[in-house]
Amino acid sequence: MTSETSPRSATDAAAHTATPALRMRGIRKTFPGTVALASVDLDVRRGEVHCLLGENGAGKSTLMKILAGSYLPNEGMIEIDGSPVQFQRPLDGINAGIAVIYQELDLFPDLTVAQNLFLGHSPASGGIVHRRARRRMAQSYLERVGATFSPDARVGELPIADQQLTAIARALTTDAKIIVMDEPTATLGEADVENVHRVIRRLIDENRAVIYISHRLDEVRDVGDRITVLRDGTNAAEYRVADTDAEQWIADMIGDKKSELTEHRERREAPGEPALEIEHVRIPGLLDVENITVHAGEIVGLAGLGGAGRTTLLSAVFGARSADASIRVRGKEVRIRSVRDAIRQRFGLVPESRKAQGLMLGLSVARNAGIAAIRGAGFFLPRERQHKRTTPILTDLAVKYASPHQEIRLLSGGNQQKVVLAKWLARDTQILLLDEPTRGLDIGAKADLYRQVRRLADQGAAVLVASSELNELMANADRIVVLHEGRSVGEFDPFTDTEEQISHAIISGKAA
Repeated sequence: MTSETSPRSATDAAAHTATPALRMRGIRKTFPGTVALASVDLDVRRGEVHCLLGENGAGKSTLMKILAGSYLPNEGMIEIDGSPVQFQRPLDGINAGIAVIYQELDLFPDLTVAQNLFLGHSPASGGIVHRRARRRMAQSYLERVGATFSPDARVGELPIADQQLTAIARALTTDAKIIVMDEPTATLGEADVENVHRVIRRLIDENRAVIYISHRLDEVRDVGDRITVLRDGTNAAEYRVADTDAEQWIADMIGDKKSELTEHRERREAPGEPALEIEHVRIPGLLDVENITVHAGEIVGLAGLGGAGRTTLLSAVFGARSADASIRVRGKEVRIRSVRDAIRQRFGLVPESRKAQGLMLGLSVARNAGIAAIRGAGFFLPRERQHKRTTPILTDLAVKYASPHQEIRLLSGGNQQKVVLAKWLARDTQILLLDEPTRGLDIGAKADLYRQVRRLADQGAAVLVASSELNELMANADRIVVLHEGRSVGEFDPFTDTEEQISHAIISGKAA
């Protein structure tokens, strides 16, 4: 690791004698039927990147929402620069110098970058906003984070990487002393990740404190100074990044669950009959994929770089995107021209964006799980039938929730993803399409999800899963198909082909 990318931290002596920028002590938070935080402590120093690790549901997001003033703790105290504070609302946190950049960016897509940066605190006099001054100031903040796009651009038209930089720049406009970044790179490519890391180093050079939440452990090594691990709403460990390794972090987060994700199951000797045969799917200029077969009882992985066509292929097969397609289901040629056609053929799709496409966040766990359960019942499925149909499935998937009536937005990301899966299982889906099913999940939640998917395959379902995590496909897929620039370039056997061979095909577009 070069000095340019090494974590920056003060000397140990100075770090331990300085007053922490943030001190949280004995933080407890309960929800009906759930103890989210039992008694959590957290110290964060100026000039450091403090990484907060833990499984989905360990309490990280709840702790940060308390810090931001979005939740009130049942017990505990918070100090900023040694002074006690009590936050009753998010504005209190902002006024105290706290800025939170959530994984689901809370930007306004129809407003310009400049409007988003200064929403609620634009330069104004007499109630009139000084637009030129706002634009000039916005430009200066964008330059500070290395952004090259215009402050006049509409946020909704920007790539996700530029939206992330907009959110970071907005935090600087409030002169935040403590900046929380919740999975800031979950949807970014390698170059964009490095750019975010450069911005973080710049913030640390300005003596700010950064709390960094990420499931990408290599990033924790690259950018972090210290780590606090949460497990089941309590402190599990705290240490300097330089003194430990990822194996220790994983052990403290989840114990022995790691093997469930990384150890390949035994090869299925006799897969069932072909359940899904994709003879071809073509979209001019985007996609030209041929000859992909998934047998009953089989998991087939789709690997490829961002933009290789994996999401587009799954959307087309599911009838959500128009395409020239020739598809056979259980040996018969079918025409899938809509999502309804796909559902009739017992397809199910777990989309890449569970919150935007897979769930109705204002509805209950039971309603989300049961929405597709009974043919023709639709939204008006009676509550008792919902519960009877979905409760065994939710239990089987080990979904953690306080009540079937609990709003699904209150569940952790891993449990939300399981509910999306439950929705299709409640309808007896036999061909399951998964698009980045573990994105944003910790290693424990990933292991849980893949264990459930393997069980479904063992019961006869055909599974086609797209993932950018090749090691997960190597561990869990029976075969791997590589897409490159919209074309299928080869099929690989993860039992005999190496990860290096498949990676070469992913990057080069050549199977040999």
